[in-house]
Amino acid sequence: MNFLLLVVCLCTLAGCIEEFEADVPAEETSLLVVEGTICSSGLNTFVLSRTTSLNSQNDPQKISNAKVSVRGSDGSEYATEGYNGQYYCWIDTLYSDKEYWLHIETDGDVYESEPQHPLRTEGIAELSGVQHTPESDIDILVTTDEPADTTKTNYYLWKYLETWEVHPVHTTFLYFDIPSMSPVYRPNQFPERGWKDATDETILVGASTNYKKQHIKKYRVYGIKRNNERIYYRYTTLLNQRAITKAEYEYQLARRQAASEMGGLFTPLPSVLPSNIHCLTSDKRVIGFVGCSLNTTERRIFLDASDYSIDHPKIDALEWHENCDVILCCQIASAGMYLCVWEDHGQVAPGLVTAWTTREYLDVTCQGAYIDMPWYWEE
Repeated sequence: MNFLLLVVCLCTLAGCIEEFEADVPAEETSLLVVEGTICSSGLNTFVLSRTTSLNSQNDPQKISNAKVSVRGSDGSEYATEGYNGQYYCWIDTLYSDKEYWLHIETDGDVYESEPQHPLRTEGIAELSGVQHTPESDIDILVTTDEPADTTKTNYYLWKYLETWEVHPVHTTFLYFDIPSMSPVYRPNQFPERGWKDATDETILVGASTNYKKQHIKKYRVYGIKRNNERIYYRYTTLLNQRAITKAEYEYQLARRQAASEMGGLFTPLPSVLPSNIHCLTSDKRVIGFVGCSLNTTERRIFLDASDYSIDHPKIDALEWHENCDVILCCQIASAGMYLCVWEDHGQVAPGLVTAWTTREYLDVTCQGAYIDMPWYWEE
C-alpha cells in the first residue's frame, strides 16, 4: 500500500499522463475512455474513466474498481494496482518478437487493445533553440537519430518538461525595524532567485514523410514567445520522444482536432475517434488508444537569455516618499510594505527619501516559484 501511494505521488508530480476529458452526445454517455502506453523498463500508468453528456457540468467519471493487466503473446501478465481511476504496473522487459495488449474488466464487460509488437525509439541526435530574427519567437527544433529503416515513414510523439529561472522584480538589503524606528541591513531576507516547472499538455506528433531517407531533421516541436517569462533569464526543457504507429499518429491528430475545435462543423466527435481498444462482450464503443514501446528517449537543453533577443519589460513597483520622517516610515512598514531605498540627505532638500514595495515584488515564492535549485541546473 505504501508503494502504491508513492507511485501515485510520483506520477502526479511528473504529469506523465494527461486525462482526456471527452464530451459526447447524451445518447452516447458512459463510454469507456482509456489512456496510457505499454512500455518496457518502467512504470506503466493507465487512466480509466467514463464520458459525460455534451451539456453535462460534471467531470468524467473515474473508474476505480476495474481489473487491469498487460498481457503478452508469450503468456506473460502484469497485474496493476489501481487508485482513483489510475492503474499502475512495473514492466521490466518487453520483447520485439512478442505482442502485448491491455486487458480490462469493468462493470461486467471485457475490453482489450489490439496486440502490438513494441516499437523501438531512436535517440535524439540534436535539440536546439533557434530565433530566426530578433523579433521572432524561439523555436525548439529536434533532430532524431537516423532511423533503422529509411524506406518507411516514421512517426513520433513528443512530451516535454520545462524549468525556468525566476528573479524578483526588485531586490533589497534593507529592512525597516519598527521598534527601533530605523533601517537595518538584512541581506538574506528574500531569495535571490527561484525556479518554476511546467508540463505542456499539447499533443505533439510528427511524421518523416517529407524528409530525406525518412530522417526527421530540425523539426519544430514548439515555440517560446520572446516576451514570455520562461526565457527572461535561463530556461531548460527535457524532451521525451516515443516512436508510434501510423494508427496512433492518426488517433493523436484526430484527438488534437477534437480538443481544439470542439463543436466545429467538420470536427470528429470523440466517440468516433479511431481507437485500437474493443469491447469483447458487447458492441460498446471505446475512446482511447494504447501504444506499445520498447523504450523512450530524451534529451535536455539549456537556453540563456543573453543568447537571444528577449522582450523583457521592466516593472517599477516602487512607491517613493520624499521629505519622509520615521513616523511615516513606521506607518508604511506597519501596512506591510518593505523598505528598498533609504537616502538621508540631512538638512539638504529634499531630506529623507525612501522607496517601498510589497512582498510579491521581492519574494519569488509569491510568484509560485520554489527556491531549492534543481539538481540538473548547473549542467
